[in-house]
Amino acid sequence: MKIIKTTLVAGLISLFATFSTFAEKVKIGDPGWTGATAIANLLAAVVNDKMGGEAELVPGNNTAIYAAIDRSKGEIEVHPDIWLPNQQAYTNDLVPKGTLKLSSKPYEGNQGYCVSQQFAKKMNITAIEDLARPEVVKAMDSDGNGKGEFWIGADGWASANVNQVKLRDYGLYDAGIEAIRAAEAVKNARVLDSIKKGEGYAFYCYKPHAIWGMADVVMLTEPKFDEAKYKMVQPKEDADWYKKSYVASKDALKQIQIGWGTSLEAKSPAIVDFFKNFQLSADDVSLMAFQISVEKKDPADVARTWMKNNKSKVDGWLGL
Repeated sequence: MKIIKTTLVAGLISLFATFSTFAEKVKIGDPGWTGATAIANLLAAVVNDKMGGEAELVPGNNTAIYAAIDRSKGEIEVHPDIWLPNQQAYTNDLVPKGTLKLSSKPYEGNQGYCVSQQFAKKMNITAIEDLARPEVVKAMDSDGNGKGEFWIGADGWASANVNQVKLRDYGLYDAGIEAIRAAEAVKNARVLDSIKKGEGYAFYCYKPHAIWGMADVVMLTEPKFDEAKYKMVQPKEDADWYKKSYVASKDALKQIQIGWGTSLEAKSPAIVDFFKNFQLSADDVSLMAFQISVEKKDPADVARTWMKNNKSKVDGWLGL
């Protein structure tokens, strides 16, 4: 009997070791904006907690994430929040090449430019062109350099390049507006500080995002999307991108989805099957982003709480 028990224990240890050895693994990029961080942590939580796999989060900007996916060496295998057409300079290269696959279940995003409700009412601001008025520019100059401050995004964001062009083609630079690139956390803090101090501040904004729960802000109107007035060339496409671009209308509504390296399909097919079924709404992302940015909750905890509160949806992703 002792020999049988010993053999059984040894067999179970061997079996568990085998499962551990062959557990599916994935490295998920985190490009840094709050919505993407929320989704990356949710993907990881499902893989780790529900599938028994191993998911690792790897920080990096868009350029680094896409380059790693393209190399197909397992450095980064997933982009959690691909905004199209913003990031088409990357996807138009990698998808036809066959190194990147996009989800067929996107959610919808809207982007534009915001100011606080307080500032909008004080200065009678409703449209993007109102920011060019001299008194508005002066009210947005917090450091006394004669330039009104306008956050256009973080380094490495394709959308920041679009915004840099847009502000030029809307005539805002000529009016005295200064484009600011900084981390999103810096922008969030500046928005709240400007409201507290009664100062003017304009910034690139989008839905879904935690900012809508953080402060009373309003998205300004822009000229309706016009394909003829939206000719954006990204730096990846042409070194002379800024000169060759012309953008003078609102962005079209965005399709936002996850994407994964095709090399992952042979290595971790069950994880890829989960990715194919994965789908969120803009409200889902906004809620998690708010909890991370405003309530200062740990992104991993936010992900696990969301999973607990949405068990049927998660089970559906996994075919349960």
